[in-house]
Amino acid sequence: MDCTNLFKDKRITVMGVGLLGRGVGDARFLATCGAEVLVTDKKTETELREAVTALKEYPNITFHLGGHDLKDFTSCDMVIKAASVPLNSPEIAAARAAGVEVVMSTALFAKYASEAGAKIVGVTGTRGKTTVAHMISHVLKKAKKPAFLGGNIRGLSTLAMLPNVHSGDVAILELDSWQLQGFGDLKMSPHIAVFTNLMPDHQNYYKDMEEYFSDKANIFRYQQPTDVLIAGASVAERIRATQPPLDPIVPELISSKWKLQVIGEHNRENASFAAAALAALGLEEQEIRAGLESFEPVEGRLQFVREINGIRIYNDNNATTPEATIAALRAVGKNTTLIVGGSEKGLALEGLVEEIKEKASHVILLVQGNYKGSERLADILKKENVAFEEAGNLETAIESALSHTQKGAILFSPAFASFGMFKNEYERNDQFLRLVHGFQ
Repeated sequence: MDCTNLFKDKRITVMGVGLLGRGVGDARFLATCGAEVLVTDKKTETELREAVTALKEYPNITFHLGGHDLKDFTSCDMVIKAASVPLNSPEIAAARAAGVEVVMSTALFAKYASEAGAKIVGVTGTRGKTTVAHMISHVLKKAKKPAFLGGNIRGLSTLAMLPNVHSGDVAILELDSWQLQGFGDLKMSPHIAVFTNLMPDHQNYYKDMEEYFSDKANIFRYQQPTDVLIAGASVAERIRATQPPLDPIVPELISSKWKLQVIGEHNRENASFAAAALAALGLEEQEIRAGLESFEPVEGRLQFVREINGIRIYNDNNATTPEATIAALRAVGKNTTLIVGGSEKGLALEGLVEEIKEKASHVILLVQGNYKGSERLADILKKENVAFEEAGNLETAIESALSHTQKGAILFSPAFASFGMFKNEYERNDQFLRLVHGFQ
């Protein structure tokens, strides 16, 4: 589709270019469409050196970094708000008071792609959304169906995919609670919505679970009678209590005869969500099965990395909650050396400790000055008489894991956020893979 007429000559403030590449892609795309783009971020130019360097070639992009100026939000035609901008942001409040349209880039993509005739599939949930979204995309591509994968994807501007979208295409969007705020702003929901589960998370951002669920609920809140809502059994009743436009479909587990390459019962449930969405898109069972059986784990999500001296090493970097690490331990099984720890999210740890006692033969806890999550986990482990050792960095942790593990597996499943020791979870992921591949 031709996007020039959508943005040409518009004054657009991009709030939060970030470090993950998506904001850079948004700004670059808008600039190529002829918009006058102002990029503003609380981080300094030094902190955002890579992003600034990538965008400096565009004469219609200017920068206000190291803080926000309210005038940048009231004297423009549109504000594109980054994910995780606080709900009570004074800048966003000022923009809205001035009558300036405030949008989020993934929701804006969904609006225009839908208007162009594409089918939007949205996937959310505390756990499983990445794997389910990738499963759906993989099966469609294997079946040679036109499909785009976007949303919460590393380094990818979903908005920049717009020119390639045509009527009849399918856009699969992995949507976290923050991105779904944007769908709420536009009062729209995907044509096919998948809501995997709801567990405590991001309680350092939301005041309570109800506020967290409310953002997630935008995935179904504005659906139409011809749309489809698929939900996990654990969240279906909570959805029904909101009197949604559609009754959620709770899919049955896929047949045990289907031989998946991803391990764990939670991944069989993920495959069931994907299968239900694919059936709603019109695929036949044999196409769905063939695609799901050929699907390999997404990087950082119970990803088998390599085997060293008979020990299998798994990268579960994106397990940033205790429940995610519990699922990983259950999938990998007993005699597991667990590398765990990170910065605080304020989530309950008792269930994780019980699973550690059951499955882990050795525990290595990542520690650093501001790793309050690790400190709290250490306190509970001590109370429960669970032995563990501490490591100040990933290299030390991996070396110790290899020396202590005689049989079974090594599982890197942090259960916490990465900030402090790493810039973000992607840097943590890359460092773990680099170190594991570097061992002889």
